[in-house]
Amino acid sequence: MKRSIMKRVFMIVFTCVFSYATGFVIFPYSYWQEYVAMPTSRILSDILVNLLFYAAIVELNLFIDKGLNKRISWMVSPLKRLLIQALYQTLGVLFIIICLVIVFLIFADFLAMPSPYVGLREGAYTLILILLWGLMISALNTGDFLLKNWKTEALKSAEFEIKAAQSKQLAAEIELQALKLQLDPHFVFNNLSVLSELILKDQQLGYEYTWNFAKVYRYLLINSKKKLISLREELRFLEAYLFLIRNRMGAGTDFRIEIEESRLDMMIPPVTLQLFIENAIKYNRTEEEDPLVISIYSSDDELVVSNNLLPLIKMPGSTGLGLTNIISRYALLSDRKPVVEKDDKTFTIKVPLIK
Repeated sequence: MKRSIMKRVFMIVFTCVFSYATGFVIFPYSYWQEYVAMPTSRILSDILVNLLFYAAIVELNLFIDKGLNKRISWMVSPLKRLLIQALYQTLGVLFIIICLVIVFLIFADFLAMPSPYVGLREGAYTLILILLWGLMISALNTGDFLLKNWKTEALKSAEFEIKAAQSKQLAAEIELQALKLQLDPHFVFNNLSVLSELILKDQQLGYEYTWNFAKVYRYLLINSKKKLISLREELRFLEAYLFLIRNRMGAGTDFRIEIEESRLDMMIPPVTLQLFIENAIKYNRTEEEDPLVISIYSSDDELVVSNNLLPLIKMPGSTGLGLTNIISRYALLSDRKPVVEKDDKTFTIKVPLIK
């Protein structure tokens, strides 16, 4: 607002001073002798009228520019915009001059100027110069507009490049994290240990465990590089992943999944649910007498994952990479952000479902 007012004042003062400067060239020396000899009140009234006149021209030019900015872009049709803007502003300036002449005739005695001021030749020169001053005001405003637009586009371009670099870096981190998970010796060792025990006890269950183990790795190999995946596919993967957890941890975990059918085709980043479940299991006890309850459900256009808090006696160190990873991915995919809520009894995270 302050900048807009300063710009208007600068244009009005600059144009007024410039008009007097060009007047010294147009009008003869005798005119300025007669002008200076006028009473001070007449000189001040002349300056005031000029200021008001150029203020009207400035406002008219700004109004025309603002209206044309919404209809004809300088970037799309520069020649058309130039011609239409010049025509509108010329007609506008002529209208203001006609209004000023009418006012001058009505208040001729009060606004009387020296005789050269209304001479035919000087009057023609003055009219041409006023039209040029009007176009000059337009040029100043247009230059300011284009400069601001260039700065805005340059900033947007820089922000886009930064986001692209962040996205590339994040994609590499996600791929690396997925690769680490695939090759995590503890994950492999734990599942192979469970598998060897199941094969000895129950060959059919061992076969099912092997099939789900392979399904988990296949999902990670195929989808780890994707930005988004349907909730339906993520839940299919989760089914295989939870099969491994249930058979590895027994009844110490209780998973409750309630997803509305209408939300299954909405999108989330791949492996989101697995990261949340890993986070819950890592920082909580899993006991049959008091199981860790992990609820996964949809609420409006959000996916909610919530678990009761059963803190471990010795808490493991936290890097915060899992949740940070998800939040960073959503920053690049959506305007909506994940929400983390925690109280004395539950830990909840809500992530937007993307259409």
